[in-house]
Amino acid sequence: MVLAAGLGKRMRPITTTTPKPLVSVGGAAMIDRLLDRFAEAGVADAVVNVHYLADLIETHLARRKGGPRITISDERDRLLETGGGVVRALPLLGDAPFLLGNSDSMWIEGPVSNIRRLTEFWDPERMDVLLLLAASASSTGYEGRGDFAMDAMGLLRRCKEREVTPFVYAGVAILKPELFAGAPEGAFSLNRQFDMALANDRLYGLRLDGHWLHVGTPDGLREAEDVIARSHR
Repeated sequence: MVLAAGLGKRMRPITTTTPKPLVSVGGAAMIDRLLDRFAEAGVADAVVNVHYLADLIETHLARRKGGPRITISDERDRLLETGGGVVRALPLLGDAPFLLGNSDSMWIEGPVSNIRRLTEFWDPERMDVLLLLAASASSTGYEGRGDFAMDAMGLLRRCKEREVTPFVYAGVAILKPELFAGAPEGAFSLNRQFDMALANDRLYGLRLDGHWLHVGTPDGLREAEDVIARSHR
């Protein structure tokens, strides 16, 4: 699943007329970059949720060449945030664990597909959620204190108050659909599911092999384009 329903407020004025998933970075729309990563890792089908400027996203995806096959989860009636968006899409996703990506998740790949690495590291016996994590200190466009600390086996804990932690969520995960049993109606954040897994010592992470690009603002967009341009030289 690709989350593409957000308003992109921090990217204004660019997103006044262009939904953030369609903003071009280094010559390609952000959502295409993520879908291409999924396709390269062998993903055949993807669900994409839409809300803000939904017609533009649907038209763009209908013209897209190559995989994965796209099914739309329509949220035009109500923005459901990350967790509520997944709940609405569950009938389209099936009963097996699924990959989830933010449409603005971007990174410069290492020698091996990070999505493939994530699927190979996934262990449903130990994990309910597996997050792709980036090194907060060396990522482009990120100025926060980090989200998680991680032990040698990949088990995660949250950043404590005033603590600086080494890893930030890079916007791609694997989740079990049963985590959403009893989920609230309407809009809610996926952090609810992350914290449920964490409370049971079943929230794990895998460090991204490459360079993460946090594209949250117009300044972040310019920084990301500079890094991409340098990587092509």
